[in-house]
Amino acid sequence: MGLKDVAEDWQLFLKNEFKKPYFEKLSEFLKSEYQSYMVLPPKGQIFKAFESCSLKDIKVVILGQDPYPTPGHAHGLCFSVEPTVYPLPKSLLNIFKEIRTDLGIETPDHGNLIRWAEQGVFLLNTVLTVRSGEPQSHAGKGWEEFTDNVIQRINELETPVVFLLWGSRAQSKKIMINQSRHFILEAPHPSPLSAHRGFMGCKHFSKANQLLKQANLTPITW
Repeated sequence: MGLKDVAEDWQLFLKNEFKKPYFEKLSEFLKSEYQSYMVLPPKGQIFKAFESCSLKDIKVVILGQDPYPTPGHAHGLCFSVEPTVYPLPKSLLNIFKEIRTDLGIETPDHGNLIRWAEQGVFLLNTVLTVRSGEPQSHAGKGWEEFTDNVIQRINELETPVVFLLWGSRAQSKKIMINQSRHFILEAPHPSPLSAHRGFMGCKHFSKANQLLKQANLTPITW
C-alpha cells in the first residue's frame, strides 16, 4: 500500500500498522477482493483521509461507517463524494441541510468535502473499503482494529480535538477518547433512517466551532 502522498506525520504510524499480523491478514483479503470484485474506493484512494489532513493539524474528527457502495461515489473521505456526483447521497444531503439550519450556509453545488479536510477535519470511516453494492461487506475483516488504533493515536494529541460521533458505531469508539482533554458531540447517524431522531437540529457544526474557539483554535468554515 503506497504512502508517498500520505501526510508525513502519519507515515510512521501507518508503516507500523502495516507490519502487524492483523493488517497483513487484512492486506491479503483486500488483494483477493480487488482482484475478484469491484471494490470501493479505488485502491489509490483508500488512505485519502491521511493524505488530506496531517495528524498535527487535526481539529475535528468525523467518523463514518463504511464507504458509499455506489460506483463513482466513494473517494476515501467519509460522507464525501467526487465533485461530479449528482444527486448527492441522502446522508450528505442531511448534513448540508443541518449546516444550513444551524449556520445559515447555503448547500454547495457539489459534495466533495476536501475543503473541510484542508482545514483540519479528519474524515474517517470505521471500515475503509466495501464491495460495490454490498454495504458492510468488509466489516469484521480488520479495518475496525486499524481505525481503533487511529483514534487512539489522535487521542494522544495534546491539542484538544472535537469528535463528532454520529450513530452507534461511531459512538462505540468514545471509550478510547480522553474527555478531560478532548470534546465529544453525539447524535444519531445522518442517514434518512435515523436523521430525524435527533441528527437534524443537533447543531454540531456551531457547537464544534464554539469548542474550537474555547480552545483558542480557528473555527471551521463549514
